[in-house]
Amino acid sequence: MKNTPLQSRHVRHGARLVEFGGWQMPVQYGPILEEVTRVRTHAGLFDLSHMGRVRVTGKDRVAYLDRLLTNHVAKIAAGSIRYALFCRADGMPIDDLLVYPGEGEVFLVVNASNTDVDLAWMREHETGFDVVIQDQTDELAMIAVQGPKSREITEHVVKGIDLAKLGYYKFAFGTVCGIPNVRVSRTGYTGELGYELYVPTQTAGRVWDEVLTAGAMHEIAPIGLGARDTLRLEAGMPLYGHEIDATHDPIQAGLEFGISFAPEKGDWIGRSALEAIRAKPTRRLVGLKTDGPRAPRQGYEVVVGGKSVGHVVSGSVSPTCNTNIGTAYVPVALGEPGTAAEIDVKGKRQQATFCALPFFSRTRK
Repeated sequence: MKNTPLQSRHVRHGARLVEFGGWQMPVQYGPILEEVTRVRTHAGLFDLSHMGRVRVTGKDRVAYLDRLLTNHVAKIAAGSIRYALFCRADGMPIDDLLVYPGEGEVFLVVNASNTDVDLAWMREHETGFDVVIQDQTDELAMIAVQGPKSREITEHVVKGIDLAKLGYYKFAFGTVCGIPNVRVSRTGYTGELGYELYVPTQTAGRVWDEVLTAGAMHEIAPIGLGARDTLRLEAGMPLYGHEIDATHDPIQAGLEFGISFAPEKGDWIGRSALEAIRAKPTRRLVGLKTDGPRAPRQGYEVVVGGKSVGHVVSGSVSPTCNTNIGTAYVPVALGEPGTAAEIDVKGKRQQATFCALPFFSRTRK
């Protein structure tokens, strides 16, 4: 397994480490639900260095990526970030990712478990395009600060950027802990205000320590992958391998905001298949809540009127909603908010109710 440059910090903070996407990562430092609440009420510090970071340069970079990605790269404004997917010809996702077009480059952030697959896919399709694909995963660390106190904390370590004016899904370059020309973005995977810092790997430990020091008065704490999964589920955000995978397409997952069918984008891999799915969807992703003793888990059957109608793809105990929550795929005619259902928990039925996504939303100002 690979280790991030913050491995020694995780050990120092008493993290329980697990394998995730080929990396040894902290799943928790303390009780997971307490970590979720810490992010919702104060702030959390995340090591995201396991995620893939890829830089694409060359004169054909935009045309090349518009051939591979679902979103319209040529239309992304300077300083903006967009969600997109790599899809196969059948419309099924290879991965979902964030796209950062910049001066002379396009920067991509992809999922840790799919980095090698993504790079192979990109290189398979680079023939005929003047592009250079550079894997920067080992060169750059990725640290995120998330929570209602994240701006006050991040302002202590970032100079040259007015964070109050950095909009949602925007990025800029500034000085971080004295390190010049650092990419700082505002996206987040928790539904909270938050920022990502892309710093040289050799400086990651120092930046981590300085952010914790700056956030001490705001009760910041390191947060593991367990809480991160619950936070993103509460915010209705997809996770590859759950809401989307090789059998769950982005249209029926409700991710059409990351797909462009504009004529001027031209053809792209998976376009015709996704257009057909959009015209005649057969299922959709819905939320569900249950006050029963068991949280929904991936693979549990969803039952309506005594018949199995779908399956759970994500689930968790939600301290924010004070109940158990999950997402599930059901036929398009089902799943209206307020409709009663059941989940099959190892042969036992538990009452549930369909609900709209997301479960949690905070105004993004």
